[in-house]
Amino acid sequence: MAESATPRQLLQGFLQGVPPARPLFLPIVFAHGARIENVSLRAFLTNPTKISNSLRQIRPRLHADGVMCYFDPLLEAEALGGTVQWETEDRPPSLRWPNAAPGGELPEGLRSPEDAAKHGRVGVAVEVIRRLKSVLRDDCLLMAAVSGPFTLAAMLTQIEGADTLRAQDISVSALDLATAAISPIAKALLEAGAGVIFIREEVLPALSAGDASDWAARLATTINII
Repeated sequence: MAESATPRQLLQGFLQGVPPARPLFLPIVFAHGARIENVSLRAFLTNPTKISNSLRQIRPRLHADGVMCYFDPLLEAEALGGTVQWETEDRPPSLRWPNAAPGGELPEGLRSPEDAAKHGRVGVAVEVIRRLKSVLRDDCLLMAAVSGPFTLAAMLTQIEGADTLRAQDISVSALDLATAAISPIAKALLEAGAGVIFIREEVLPALSAGDASDWAARLATTINII
């Protein structure tokens, strides 16, 4: 039974405290699909048909237990009101704020967390998950990713220099907004059919015990939803 268990069954057992019969292979492979579909990364990120087609081709080659349906570091920031700027069609873009504030402060005119879950490319990610759910069934875990609170707060306040960043360098208001924005976006992805959500925390300063407890508390709602 264990040997023939689907990835979803293995994951459900793991969450109930049952050690999986084998490790789950969940590679983060996403942007490579643009090359498979022979389109620019910029065009790829907004085209659920191209994304779905490429991921269906990638999975059998990897023999993976899961498919990364959408993985973009700027997803939440754009949904909140940021502007994605492309230097060239195929290189990673940068983020700009229409009503930029001094470094360390929140820009003006941001969307609410609830509205953010309905804007930007969140809808594209949701559509990809829905399409793949209808064709891959339960034999494959559908995956997506959201930014962690420190990572998103740093983007909101245009703070750079992650290597020397301190927890106190990021304002509480920015962390509060980032925390509030992550949960509804994660919920939208899960309701579409995602079975695994990665929390991408690339900007994580050195944390004291108190800071670490606060960070864990900020993630609690999103983790509970997942």
